[in-house]
Amino acid sequence: MIRVAVADDQAVVRMGLRALLEREPGMECVGEAGDGGAAVALIRRTRPDVLLLDIRMPGMDGLAALRAIAGDPELRATRIVVVTTFAVDEYVFAALQAGASGFVLKDSAPDELLNAVRVVAAGEALLSPAITRKVVGLFGRHGAEPVEGMETLTPRERELVAWVATGRSNDEIAKELVISPDTVRTHVSRAMVKLRARDRAQLVVFAIRAGLAPPI
Repeated sequence: MIRVAVADDQAVVRMGLRALLEREPGMECVGEAGDGGAAVALIRRTRPDVLLLDIRMPGMDGLAALRAIAGDPELRATRIVVVTTFAVDEYVFAALQAGASGFVLKDSAPDELLNAVRVVAAGEALLSPAITRKVVGLFGRHGAEPVEGMETLTPRERELVAWVATGRSNDEIAKELVISPDTVRTHVSRAMVKLRARDRAQLVVFAIRAGLAPPI
């Protein structure tokens, strides 16, 4: 059973998400919150597997709540999916840096949202190529900065970290490079260990900060 919490300041959105989750076998909605402070309290109380989080909320906004949750060792096991109205805005890169595992649009089809919950609950990141391209375009032009551990990567690992920053899956990268998915998985896993990356979403952040140029 995947336990999911919902945080959004619009009651109708919360109601819709709860109804969707409770109809899905293998999922349950463990609670709702209408602002960031209530979201943090909800996570402390229920410890869900996944939090569906709106960023733009009154009072303590979603970004501050995200930082509070991801920065607390007792709470960071909860994976956070940002539910947003826009594919990319000024909050997206900040949310990635703060610890978001992915993004889903509010007008996404129900199956897409449910798939997002499953993907992040399984420990993966949910970053579409469209979103990552825009994030790289918006924030990747500020110049490279040091990223601890980046110098320890092999040329192949650096190349594959750049490919991860395109939002492609291991299978898609393997097809582009004409290598096996297992080879991609091995190099990406080694890079994550060396960089101490929490997940592929954080790997994207590191790639952008280091100025790695993804082939997009």
